Amino acid sequence: MERLETLEAILERLRKSIREKGLKNSKQREEVLAVLYKSGTHLSPEEIAQQIKLADRGASLSSVYRLLAYLEQEGFISGLKTNHGGKRYEIASKLHHDHIICLECGEIIEFVDEEIERLQLEVAQKFGAKLISHDMRLFVKCEKCSS
Repeated sequence: MERLETLEAILERLRKSIREKGLKNSKQREEVLAVLYKSGTHLSPEEIAQQIKLADRGASLSSVYRLLAYLEQEGFISGLKTNHGGKRYEIASKLHHDHIICLECGEIIEFVDEEIERLQLEVAQKFGAKLISHDMRLFVKCEKCSS
């Protein structure tokens, strides 16, 4: 999916947010964002911790979980419950997209379908509601796992 911001712009927003909240700057927060941004995919906390440990031997899985919770709460990343090994995370500054998730292998495919987007608006309007946001996840058995 196309990104809306550069990594440097996201990191600058993070630094500003940390200053405004009076928190101590943490290189590990930036490392988590950089790993997710550069991966371009959905990573588990364990995968993120593994990559961070290459640069920072002091990084622990528990600190990665804390950092992910903070970054998700602040809107820098999005967590995706997959029913396959817990949550996986992606950078939040992407264009809107939905997900297809294989319940067997955990593969995640991002997609955009204009017809689905249109139908969701119509359904909301049918009930007199204004659609604010949505999260569509299709749980499947992928082609690889079906064969």
